[in-house]
Amino acid sequence: MLKAIKRGFASDNNAGIHPEVLKAISKANTGHVIGYGDDVYTEEAICTIKEHFGQDIDVYFVFNGTGANVLGMKAVTESYNSIICAETAHINVDECGAPEKFTGCKLLPIPTENGKISVEQIKYHMHGFDFEHHSQPKVISITQSTELGTVYTLTEIMEITQFAHENNILVHMDGARLCNAVVSLHTNFKEISNDAGVDVLSFGLTKNGGMNAEAVIFFNKKLSDDFKYYRKQGMQLASKMRYMAVQFTALLRNELWLKNSRHANRMAQILAERVADIPQITITQKVEANGIFAIIPKEIISRLQERFFFYIWNEERSEVRWMTSFDTTEEDIDEFIKQLKSLLKK
Repeated sequence: MLKAIKRGFASDNNAGIHPEVLKAISKANTGHVIGYGDDVYTEEAICTIKEHFGQDIDVYFVFNGTGANVLGMKAVTESYNSIICAETAHINVDECGAPEKFTGCKLLPIPTENGKISVEQIKYHMHGFDFEHHSQPKVISITQSTELGTVYTLTEIMEITQFAHENNILVHMDGARLCNAVVSLHTNFKEISNDAGVDVLSFGLTKNGGMNAEAVIFFNKKLSDDFKYYRKQGMQLASKMRYMAVQFTALLRNELWLKNSRHANRMAQILAERVADIPQITITQKVEANGIFAIIPKEIISRLQERFFFYIWNEERSEVRWMTSFDTTEEDIDEFIKQLKSLLKK
């Protein structure tokens, strides 16, 4: 018999599917519909997304965040282009070189202390234009919220998009945790992306109660002219797309996405407040979404992981990452803090 794994703080990917999403999938599991997205469920989901992000957009569903990132950037680049990003970006660290392999582009990572990049840092790479010996900068990719749990403000995003467009460069946003950022900033999806000047968005709901619920959104529809071919070649076209699509409808209607992300963010704040009272632990980043980064005594990490699994972020400095999810409870946090304090006393 399979043993249930206790909730930990490793990743919001480790959380299950929200019960309402499972109900939506089950409800859609009736009769036959045309495959590959030509069905009423997919049409309804796209309409729902447009209600949040704007009507004059193109939406394409894909299986995972890497597929969304890679194909979104592939659609707007040539192999001689380069993509500017933070050195901590998922596309630079955690996608096994897929962006370089499938786009052919060179990644230009920028060192960052908090996961965010600025116009001043981007300017370092703004050279070599029209010079055939240099890759040509074409895309600036930012992550919202970032891989370090921080959040770009609206002003910061708009400064980057304005600078990019003035230099004939596009902006891609990795929005795997966009819901958490929206809650953190008390804004809405459209304001933080479309209105802020983002050109291409990888929009994910998998980390917020979905299952393989990812989409590529083009705010400039001219950029998506050939995307359907890239999606097929990239093996990201779902035959039974209705099961992917209904998740977007379930999460975006009735503000379930908001409830889930608000809860995850609140749990992160509670955990951070509890940890901040422990003198042997140092929180290293602002807790602005649902991630906490902290330096803890090295000797307790493995023992603490036995009870509550989480990831080591930087082994050299004994820095770990704790992520909260839509199903994290205050009881989980209480037990975690109790175990943490117990190990620190030994």
